[in-house]
Amino acid sequence: MQKPPLIEVAGLRKFFPIKKGLLRRTVGNVRAVDGVSFSIAAGETLGLVGESGCGKSTVGRAVLRLIEPSAGSIKINGKEIVSANKQEMRGLRRQMQIVFQDPFSSLNPRIKAGEIVGEPLKVHGVGNKQERDARVAQLFQRVGLRPAQMNNYPHQFSGGQRQRVSIARALALDPHFIVADEPVSALDVSIQAQVINLLMDLQRELGLSYLFISHNLAVVEHISHRVAVMYLGRIVEYADKAALFAKPLHPYTEALLAAVPLPDPALKRTRLRVEGDVPSPIDPPPGCHFHPRCPYAEARCKIEAPALRDVGVGRQVACHLR
Repeated sequence: MQKPPLIEVAGLRKFFPIKKGLLRRTVGNVRAVDGVSFSIAAGETLGLVGESGCGKSTVGRAVLRLIEPSAGSIKINGKEIVSANKQEMRGLRRQMQIVFQDPFSSLNPRIKAGEIVGEPLKVHGVGNKQERDARVAQLFQRVGLRPAQMNNYPHQFSGGQRQRVSIARALALDPHFIVADEPVSALDVSIQAQVINLLMDLQRELGLSYLFISHNLAVVEHISHRVAVMYLGRIVEYADKAALFAKPLHPYTEALLAAVPLPDPALKRTRLRVEGDVPSPIDPPPGCHFHPRCPYAEARCKIEAPALRDVGVGRQVACHLR
């Protein structure tokens, strides 16, 4: 039986205005996110993948309203976020948190780690100081740190430990949903595995839902239940993890998987030739955004933008050829 969605995103758009001249008139827009829709069930991880600059991080921040969406609907447990006022958002913030890519820049270097993790509790008026300190010590132990390290400053931790502090901070208010924005890309490979396994353990124990943003397909395959592939602000394929990695349907997904190195040098993989650079989101090509680089493109692809449509059980693809 399919779980009801915890997060529902429909038609999400985020355009950044381009201003020029003495009067700073708007002369165009960067179409960072252009009509993205997806859902995430309780206890589920949706992997969001794509090349750098495709809009993945913007989606994550817009879903949490860290940046204001230009259009679209975002619901958590059926509650609309986009139209919520500041007071309503304050309550909703307890249900939604984020783990940023760079653990050093996301932690205040002038504040002790224990105070960083306890700050959300203080802001939301949870418990007294003694209760908050006990909660922080518990969180440190849960993410693999010693309570004695609560008195350390961020520069006294390694990169992996700093990311554990960030995870502890995200867990402080017992959220239901966490956006993990490339949380392991700045870490060594051996540490990446430890942090990924920690996130998966926390999901099993606490029933967390993740939007896991990454360009590392191996990591996404390990942690995700479903995968959404983004290209130039749009989702081009949306599928169960096993189905997508076994048989990609969109040419862009096929190209991404073909670029992943094989562990055995004796094995050969047929590479899909994708030429040219990613178009500018300021002036994206008409029709299918991928058509200038797609080896299968037809005349229709250059004119008509393909809709993201169902092609099987729980599987969607935006391609005229499928």
